[in-house]
Amino acid sequence: MSQPSRTPVRWTYAFVDRPAGNFERACAFWAAVTDTARSELRGDDDEFATLLPEGADACVKVQAVGDGTGGAHPDFCVEDVEGFVAAALDSGARTVAAHDGWAVLRSPAGQLFCAVPWHGESVRPRVVAGSRLDQVSIDIPPSAYDAEVAFWSGLLPDWTSRPGSLPEFHVVAPPPGLPVRILLQRLGEERPVSAHLDLACGPDIDAVRARHERLGARFVAAHPHWTVLRDPAGALYCLTGRDAETGGLPPA
Repeated sequence: MSQPSRTPVRWTYAFVDRPAGNFERACAFWAAVTDTARSELRGDDDEFATLLPEGADACVKVQAVGDGTGGAHPDFCVEDVEGFVAAALDSGARTVAAHDGWAVLRSPAGQLFCAVPWHGESVRPRVVAGSRLDQVSIDIPPSAYDAEVAFWSGLLPDWTSRPGSLPEFHVVAPPPGLPVRILLQRLGEERPVSAHLDLACGPDIDAVRARHERLGARFVAAHPHWTVLRDPAGALYCLTGRDAETGGLPPA
């Protein structure tokens, strides 16, 4: 049997998934963080919004979801949605919902992602106040980590798949120009897969942290190369020391 062809990803979105009761608060905070304007609401229950930058194409959206504190997921924009979905299923994904022209899928470990049509997006938003939202970090239980690394690396063969800066990290980075990459993080315990957002903030995490706290974020923890915050909607995210322009690691 022939393998499904791999259709290239033309653009990427990071989705901010937050409980419906905190949706407006999440939209306001993340629009302020990214210096964007919220679009008109859409969806059957007005559950979707796009954060629109000036002079560039959007790469962040917000979605109202059910219970809990919410999380994140990536959307992959492709010219051939059907082909991308077929390749994902062949690699071990499962279909959650098939819509007219787009689909919601789960990775083998259970992480949600979407395949959607590419509408010509090509201009990456600028760095805002020393930071750029550029990463969806997928937090994976140890028993599923190796299979998840293999899945994402196989699903995105034209991306660069490489070990991260620590043994528990693996990076799946897109070709130049695409705005959102994937970080796979091996957890220290067995629990369901989840995801959160990361911002590249080098060289000054502290200045970015201060700005986010003024906008309503709360400090959670500081590590040598990243800081954990909680947004006003209650969800965790991270400020990393990676270079805000390039996404690369800071100098040793």
